[in-house]
Amino acid sequence: MYNMEHYDEENYYMQQEDDWDRDLLLDPAWEKQQRKTFTAWCNSHLRKAGTQIENIEEDFRDGLKLMLLLEVISGERLAKPERGKMRVHKISNVNKALDFIASKGVKLVSIGAEEIVDGNAKMTLGMIWTIILRFAIQDISVEETSAKEGLLLWCQRKTAPYKNVNIQNFHISWKDGLGFCALIHRHRPELIDYGKLRKDDPMTNLNTAFDVAEKYLDIPKMLDAEDIVGTARPDEKAIMTYVSSFYHAFSGAQKAETAANRICKVLAVNQENEQLMEDYEKLASDLLEWIRRTIPWLENRMPENTMQAMQQKLEDFRDYRRLHKPPKVQEKCQLEINFNTLQTKLRLSNRPAFMPSEGKMVSDINNAWGNLEGAEKGYEEWLLNEIRRLERLDHLAEKFRQKAAIHEAWTEGKEDMLQKRDYETASLSEIKALLKKHEAFESDLAAHQDRVEQIAAIAQELNELDYYDSPSVNARCQRICDQWDALGGLTQKRSEALQRTEKLLETIDQLYLEFAKRAAPFNNWMEGAMEDLQDTFIVHTIEEIQGLSTAHEQFKATLPEADKERLAILGIHNEIAKIVQTYHVNIAGTNPYTTINPQEINAKWDKVRQLVPQRDQALIEEHARQQNNERLRRQFANQANVIGPWIQTKMEEIGRISIEMHGTLEDQLTHLRQYEKSIVNYKPKIDQLEGDHQLIQEALIFDNKHTNYTMEHIRVGWEQLLTTIARTINEIENQILTRDAKGISQEQLNEFRASFNHFDRDHSGTLGAEEFKACLISLGFDIANDAQGENEFSRIMSIVDPNRMGLVTFQAFIDFMSRETADTDTADQVMASFKVLAGDKNYILADELRRELPPDQAEYCIARMAPYTGPDGVPGALDYMSFSTALYGESDL
Repeated sequence: MYNMEHYDEENYYMQQEDDWDRDLLLDPAWEKQQRKTFTAWCNSHLRKAGTQIENIEEDFRDGLKLMLLLEVISGERLAKPERGKMRVHKISNVNKALDFIASKGVKLVSIGAEEIVDGNAKMTLGMIWTIILRFAIQDISVEETSAKEGLLLWCQRKTAPYKNVNIQNFHISWKDGLGFCALIHRHRPELIDYGKLRKDDPMTNLNTAFDVAEKYLDIPKMLDAEDIVGTARPDEKAIMTYVSSFYHAFSGAQKAETAANRICKVLAVNQENEQLMEDYEKLASDLLEWIRRTIPWLENRMPENTMQAMQQKLEDFRDYRRLHKPPKVQEKCQLEINFNTLQTKLRLSNRPAFMPSEGKMVSDINNAWGNLEGAEKGYEEWLLNEIRRLERLDHLAEKFRQKAAIHEAWTEGKEDMLQKRDYETASLSEIKALLKKHEAFESDLAAHQDRVEQIAAIAQELNELDYYDSPSVNARCQRICDQWDALGGLTQKRSEALQRTEKLLETIDQLYLEFAKRAAPFNNWMEGAMEDLQDTFIVHTIEEIQGLSTAHEQFKATLPEADKERLAILGIHNEIAKIVQTYHVNIAGTNPYTTINPQEINAKWDKVRQLVPQRDQALIEEHARQQNNERLRRQFANQANVIGPWIQTKMEEIGRISIEMHGTLEDQLTHLRQYEKSIVNYKPKIDQLEGDHQLIQEALIFDNKHTNYTMEHIRVGWEQLLTTIARTINEIENQILTRDAKGISQEQLNEFRASFNHFDRDHSGTLGAEEFKACLISLGFDIANDAQGENEFSRIMSIVDPNRMGLVTFQAFIDFMSRETADTDTADQVMASFKVLAGDKNYILADELRRELPPDQAEYCIARMAPYTGPDGVPGALDYMSFSTALYGESDL
């Protein structure tokens, strides 16, 4: 239920509402009249919104058409309706409508949303009567009388000259129909031949008045003649509703010349704003399309299999950051500037704020740009990490192939050797020799265990790093491991067989055994040395290459001792030859315990000595490359350590300029543009730094201890600097627009800026709520420390801070100060002007527009006005009412 404060001027309405229930119970015929009249009255307004009702208590149950009716008759927006079909949604919509009625000072007695939703006819008719009283009758005023008395006095004055017409009330005084006909004839004498009417023919009089009003005055037929004639006392509310429509139909108008001038002014502003809106839409669409195409490319983290392909990706990204993105940064900045300028012009011309198409708001573009930045973030780092990974993979793959090839060469023929059954027919000395040879092989086998484990570890690391040729690596590693397991099993079997015959074998050649035992590890040492000398290396600093050089020098220092061991092993072989020659030992001519011979040892030793100087040269070349990389690091750092602080200093200087006052706005604008030019002239140094950065990346340098600035830091700082100076220039331009449009003098602007800066303690360019209040008081605003003062300040804050951020910008402050004395147009004024041009008709013709308006603006109206659909329309009739509301954003244009 709703209860509000009593208003003296509404006491009469309240009494009528209290009597309403009793009236309806006394005469059910009145309910029928009210249904018909109220339905027609509602439809006369709802048709402006392109809809109507059929059953008054049913069609208002969901609250949607009730809210629409209130919006049409009040010209105000109600809260957004609920679109659900549930009872709670309907009650919510009706409550919103009742809240709106109550907000207009109307006391609703015993009328609740539940009764309306339940289709209570009595309550629904009472609610509609309350709406009619408030919006159609209450504002009628004649000689200091209002509402019912004012409407009655108006009827008496208008019908006074007519015979047989005596209007004393809103029931029986209208039964003969002459009162309705007199009202029409008084205002539009050409529509009715009043002299032919007779008082004793009420049906003809009533039908004549109702038909003429519907056809020529756009007053819908709210009652039938039978409803009035067939009732002893017609319903007063129905008659008042019908008569109020005549009152409003005969309201006055303004002169055509004033109307035409106002329309021209409004249309010119609207045409300019529409062009700005089209430009914004196109620029926004192009930028969003570019972002849409670019984000998937940046989000693609699918790595390539080769270094060359990944380096090409890095080059493509470098082109994107240097060539493709910077123009888009400028476009985004220009888009924000255009949007701010358009909104400023719309505010200055009292137009609603521009709402771009869905998905093209500045916030949408910022969100899309944020998504682009998010996709871009880490992309370059990912590329560099992938290059490092591929470099590491290539190194590991080559190392795997080298070790696998050495191991496969070593295992070649070993299975056949272990499967021989030569011990079955060998002599005792041969058996002893076979046993010792097998022991030497087991030692050799154990020595190769580390290499097999290294091969498996490298294969595992390649798998973990997602090496593209992992299947072939895994297959080769599996073959080596399977062969190694087989060699272990065969070795065990042969050892067992030889041990079974060991008791039969007693002689052993100690010298052969000693040679085999010493030659095997020395041979392994040489093979390991050759591996190390041929091993590839990756370093990134001078310290790392110096560490490798130190290790290499340490290795070279061990060569004399190794050479002594080689000579000692060769001495054993020479001793064996001397014994064989001296004692004529019958042997096969080769060492039965090992396959290693002096020629192989000498060949591998020569190979080691040959690889040492090659390793020396490789280390020297890498040391020179690292020295060049260090030079590139210092070269980049020297420039970056100058450019980075310079950008920061310029950002701080722009911040100070934006809050200081030196000269007129034009002087400040000129100074800022010169400042912008000096910043743009600094661009070659940025390009030079980009060139040094490219050299660093091409050299695969991944760190720089000489500076904290990266190229990305410099790029972002440079882009922020250009954006900041552009936005500051735009703020000054908007202040000039505001000053010129509102007639504000330079001294006033300086006073506003001085007051604003005085209370901007933290120099943030914005004022908090308390700071803003103090600023207004300093400028002469009377804001008392009481409830009324707080309400006034809340109203002001809703204007300057519509988003309720708690902060007031200088532009919002200037707009508010200039708006206090602004002279603006309204939709109602433009609509009234069109009505004058139309000769008081509810529609207008194309010829009338071309006659009264300049050609381009007349054609502008004709192209955008919807066809008029009212019952009084003629072919080619145009709806200027919906067009006028659309100009101010109250409907769609």
